[in-house]
Amino acid sequence: MIYFAAAGANQNDLVAQEARDAGANEVHLANGGVEFEGDLATAYRFCLNTRISTRLLLGIAQDAGLYGPDEFYASSMQIPWETWLDPSKTFTVTVTSMHCPWLKKTTFGAIRLKDAIVDRMKEHFEGERPSVEFENPDVTFHVHLERDEVTWYLDFSGKSLHKRGYREGDTGAVLKEHLAAAVLMRSDWYKSVLDGNPGLLLDPFCGSGTIPIEAALIATDTAPGLLDYNRFAFLKLDMHDPDIWEEVLDEAFERQKNGMQRELRILAWDNDIEALRLSRQHAKNAKIERFISFDTKDFTRITEADVPEGEHYAVTDPPYGIRMESGNSIEALYLSIGKQFNTLFLGWKVAILCGDKELLSYVDMKPDRTNALFNGPLEAQLAHYLVFTKEERQALIDRAIQRKQERLARPLTPGAQMAFNRLKKNLARLQPLMEREGVTSYRIYDADMPEYSAAIDLYEGKYLHLQEYAPPASIDPEDAERRLEELIDATERATEIEREMIFVKQRKEQKGTDQYEKLSSAGKFYIMREHGHMFMVNFSDYLDTGIFLDHRPVRKMIEKMAEGKRFLNLFSYTGTATVHAAAGGALSTVSVDASSTYLDWAIKNMEMNGFDGMNHFFYKEDCIDWLRSTHDMYDLIFCDPPTFSNSKMRRTFDVDRDQTRLIHAAMRHLAQDGTMIFSTNFRKFSLDPEIPEEYEVEEITPQTIGEDFIRDQKIHYCWIIKHRKAIVRMQRRDLDKPIRKVVRKKA
Repeated sequence: MIYFAAAGANQNDLVAQEARDAGANEVHLANGGVEFEGDLATAYRFCLNTRISTRLLLGIAQDAGLYGPDEFYASSMQIPWETWLDPSKTFTVTVTSMHCPWLKKTTFGAIRLKDAIVDRMKEHFEGERPSVEFENPDVTFHVHLERDEVTWYLDFSGKSLHKRGYREGDTGAVLKEHLAAAVLMRSDWYKSVLDGNPGLLLDPFCGSGTIPIEAALIATDTAPGLLDYNRFAFLKLDMHDPDIWEEVLDEAFERQKNGMQRELRILAWDNDIEALRLSRQHAKNAKIERFISFDTKDFTRITEADVPEGEHYAVTDPPYGIRMESGNSIEALYLSIGKQFNTLFLGWKVAILCGDKELLSYVDMKPDRTNALFNGPLEAQLAHYLVFTKEERQALIDRAIQRKQERLARPLTPGAQMAFNRLKKNLARLQPLMEREGVTSYRIYDADMPEYSAAIDLYEGKYLHLQEYAPPASIDPEDAERRLEELIDATERATEIEREMIFVKQRKEQKGTDQYEKLSSAGKFYIMREHGHMFMVNFSDYLDTGIFLDHRPVRKMIEKMAEGKRFLNLFSYTGTATVHAAAGGALSTVSVDASSTYLDWAIKNMEMNGFDGMNHFFYKEDCIDWLRSTHDMYDLIFCDPPTFSNSKMRRTFDVDRDQTRLIHAAMRHLAQDGTMIFSTNFRKFSLDPEIPEEYEVEEITPQTIGEDFIRDQKIHYCWIIKHRKAIVRMQRRDLDKPIRKVVRKKA
């Protein structure tokens, strides 16, 4: 018989191994699961022992070339449903579909299949028919339609196999049993189980106990199905063989008996007393409570005395936003998690599951490997870490020092020496100026020498962001690569920044949708400070870091102007100007951007600086469309559009071509006494003469360029734009009765 075992994304390999362990033949990975061949004992064994699969289906028929509901009905009528049904039994049907052109709603497919089954049964039993039952049917049939192909199944296992039967409630956590088992089986701890000597396991955020309980079931070789072995659908089928079933049960009980003799230690911590109460009850229901020690502990506050001696294992699913209700910063929690593991768990192997992979960057440890898993519709990432011992850390430090000494001992090439001299000269000029202004992130080099065409920004005195301008096609690629290496060597020596903290990219013109593509997916964020505020920056995943350093004076200006103002940030990017406006006392802020990535980034920047109140709004929308569809007025507007954009949400945007309609649209939302700051980085930009004719315009570009960008006066252009003031004329009818006539120019 041919079976199909359903599995979550990226878990097929685990299910395939479970099928082989059950005695299956011809095991093949398929979309959404695993197909295999096996006898009745194999199917029984699989249902009883699988920890990962959610459903086992028995294939009963296949057909192809079905292009409509009538053909589907006719083919369904040919299947001998009487093999599994008679009029005394109840049944139900379920349907899944993929790329089936004629099936818009699966309920329609279910109705057509039900009709075919009933009509076939009436023909076979002289008018008698079985009844449809949705809650607890005797038999469930399933059909899967994919394009013009159809496969019919008998539901062999029944209700979802992930429901072991030990859970009574939950703490708001969404981790399902089969996913917890998959996490454990991907971890280094599982290797110790396979070796026959399960290591000590800790879950410091155990919630309702799913990970510790699944770990105990795995380590004691307890088949999950033993917890409720009377629940399977096959027990109601005519094909069920009680003798074979008893033999399979005896096998499972014998394995469990031997597994219960193992030495096993599992620790489960949480700071929620109710969650721990529920965990203990769940462990008792699963009959493995003696293997788990539950303790009330706040992981962020534990000390060395709380950590078991030795090199052990931790597998955990910390909160990642959906479960956070305390109001504390989720980023702060992950920073603390990384700090605690790094300082207290030396030599441990750690696996952390997180539904927001960006949060893992706050753990501040480099994972050895990662797995992508799905918890229902939520994509989660499982990151595996090895926490080095003191000896291992010292050995790594020693090797790094040796490599650095060997590198620095090599003399610089003549070209690199020139670049080094220029960098030292720039630093000597800029460092005192920046220190006086309290600036910790600034540009130290911008193509000062044509041979070394790059921009180099220093962040917080600890990180360097080096963007090489793409060389022209006439330059030999090997020469270009050599010059880049020379510039990196010169930069490392001039700044004394560790080479690992020098992030190198090539900056080239982006066209079309390229501008929205990530360069990588490291997900590593750092914190920088500006004017007393904190911002998240990313040096590897995007072309820009999340903050435009050349706009530093503009942001300071916005903060000074924002008190008591309604502030609008168009093309808001990561919301750095919004943070400054909020810090300056703005009554409200609105940030508009077409990118959900940047808006989420902006929200995090605001929250990190304590601005998460009801008067801060974020809109994912094309800015021009948004301006046309709203009517709110603002006292201060900052508009810094991209040079070019090709968003899926609208036609292409070109700042030089579209400046007039953009400015007019924005000015319609500016209060009569308000101010708009308009800025652009397009080097060939020229303000449309129509704008000064309509509004009061003052170019303030020189005042908005800091000392670190003084060499490049075209790094950006900036204007203040206001509505023209009313012109007041005095007319005298007589000396004692002045009359004022107000004449307003069209705005």
